[in-house]
Amino acid sequence: MMIGLPEIRQAAERLRGHVLDTPCVESRTLSNMAGCQVFLKFENLQFTASFKERGACNKLAQLSTEEKRRGVVAMSAGNHAQGVAYHAQRLGMRAVIVMPRFTPVVKVERTRSFGPEVVLHGDTLEEARAHALQLAQQEQLTFVHPYDDAAIIAGQGTVAIEMLQAVPQLTTLIVAVGGGGLISGIAAAAKALKPGIRVIGAQALRFPNMYNAVKHAAFPQGASTIAEGIAVGQPGQITQAMIERHVDDLVLVDEGDIEQAIVMLLDIEKTLVEGAGAAPLAALMKDPGRHAGQKVGLVLGGGNIDPMLLSAIIHRGLVRAGRLARIRVCARDVPGSLARITTVVSEAGANIDEVHHQRAFTLLAAQNVEIELVVQTRGREHVASLLEALRSAGFEAEEHQ
Repeated sequence: MMIGLPEIRQAAERLRGHVLDTPCVESRTLSNMAGCQVFLKFENLQFTASFKERGACNKLAQLSTEEKRRGVVAMSAGNHAQGVAYHAQRLGMRAVIVMPRFTPVVKVERTRSFGPEVVLHGDTLEEARAHALQLAQQEQLTFVHPYDDAAIIAGQGTVAIEMLQAVPQLTTLIVAVGGGGLISGIAAAAKALKPGIRVIGAQALRFPNMYNAVKHAAFPQGASTIAEGIAVGQPGQITQAMIERHVDDLVLVDEGDIEQAIVMLLDIEKTLVEGAGAAPLAALMKDPGRHAGQKVGLVLGGGNIDPMLLSAIIHRGLVRAGRLARIRVCARDVPGSLARITTVVSEAGANIDEVHHQRAFTLLAAQNVEIELVVQTRGREHVASLLEALRSAGFEAEEHQ
């Protein structure tokens, strides 16, 4: 079953006024860094902070009067749940959302805020899905699949129509891939509107299922990923066929690449994007030479990220950039030596975040002490000059990775 431009145009008509036509604008800083023109499609600005609303709205709008009266059921631990719940509420329909028991409280509460009945069931997405299908039968509800459904795919494809209207000169689109709903719709629309355009999928290395299926590879599946929005165990049947037909290539991105992309978007664009939404930028920065001179559109799919996870990512980003460094200093265990060390650090223009004084758990001679400092610096060169200053002051100092 193939979905083409006519179905996606009809979806765009249905979505008009109900879903945001999000900005698609150039990032000059990212363009300079990547060596190609980079345009960002800010789907994280949708009301539920993700593109998933498009498919949900298109699907629900097409239900018969009888189906609308009975209501819908969906299984999701994230953005699909919020998209279905919000548009069901808007259309005055009953919505039941089944989420696995381990779903973070933030996501459960966020979904509840859109008024559905939330059922926590099962330890895995598969168990939750089986329960949702059971409820659909028992209570005569329409099951809304997160990606393997023609109406969902057509709804997500409206992203491409908007991008090519805003920036007709785009030559490449990079889109995150989980179950494949977004990239299938985007590729079908983009290729029909502009046959020469390249469409590339970015999938998490830890969940390489679509990559494996399409490329006949055998990368192992991990247990978790920072990009949980694309952590899909099984590729969709409709989506796999559409990807094989329309998508030019799939690439895998590692956790560190995705983390770095989140920090870059926060730092450069002042925009918050979740792991799955940052995967396209991660794919671009991993191999910028491949896109030299191109006009590349990246879809920032969503912005729902757990604040604790975000905090950890920012800290790790600062460590990677050398803006936070851990330094081990060995000194004589005499009064005033810590004061001398802190003076050297402050005179070198660094700021102390943490101090850890270690007497017992050390291999140094008994009259010596090991002091571990976590310092805020301006970057790698500053760390090197700080170490130099400590050594010049007569201390043994090294960076502790």
